[in-house]
Amino acid sequence: MALIKSSSEIKQLRVGGKILSKILRKVAQKVKPGVTTNELNDLAEELILTAGGEPSFKGYGGPNNPYPATLCTSVNDEIVHGIPSDYILSKGDIVSLDVGMRYPRVSGLYTDMSITVPVGRIDNETKDLLKVTKESLDIWIKNIKPGRSLNDIAKLVQNYIEKNNYSIVRDLVGHGVGHDVHEEPQIPNYNSPNFDMELKEGMVIALEPMVCVGDYRIREKKDGWTYATLDGSLSAHFEHTVAVTNRGCIVITK
Repeated sequence: MALIKSSSEIKQLRVGGKILSKILRKVAQKVKPGVTTNELNDLAEELILTAGGEPSFKGYGGPNNPYPATLCTSVNDEIVHGIPSDYILSKGDIVSLDVGMRYPRVSGLYTDMSITVPVGRIDNETKDLLKVTKESLDIWIKNIKPGRSLNDIAKLVQNYIEKNNYSIVRDLVGHGVGHDVHEEPQIPNYNSPNFDMELKEGMVIALEPMVCVGDYRIREKKDGWTYATLDGSLSAHFEHTVAVTNRGCIVITK
């Protein structure tokens, strides 16, 4: 079951989410041909620490294979969890920048967000992929309110994506967030009655449609973290942390 957050916790999350949004915008502004994904990661970590936060992804996953970075940088066919490296971004690439933060650093709460950014000029087909993915997140946000069925909204998202001739990833989903990096409930972006539940006031969830040009099936890379499209087609990813309130949906990472 989803954890219900108090009004004071949601207020605290909104403070952290606003800071995280500003940080991600600054990182996105640095994206250009010739920049490495390591440089983007270093900037994100510096900004989070300076703001009094703690990177929530770094070290996540336990002692055997902890995630080694602050920022996830997923390029082109990579969907999520791409590990920053010496990879040099080139004109025409797209890169998903996914970042989480605990704020304040001690006894804080977690927020999570992602955007997909073009590297220099991209073709019209790729622009459309980014547009449709962002708009599918907007569908989530516009329909979140107490009493709504989670699955009913997921069906709207899936229908919109498929109407535009794209596919939606099935094996990766959104999630609850706040007291931990990942909490219940799981939030598929497609028709999945087994994951249905009624939205309730006080829920805080990370909504994150992951959209592919080709097949929705995925593969895990050898690093044990990065997921990419099975057929090598482009993928885009947008994410916001939101709160369900009596006024509807509040975007926390705004």
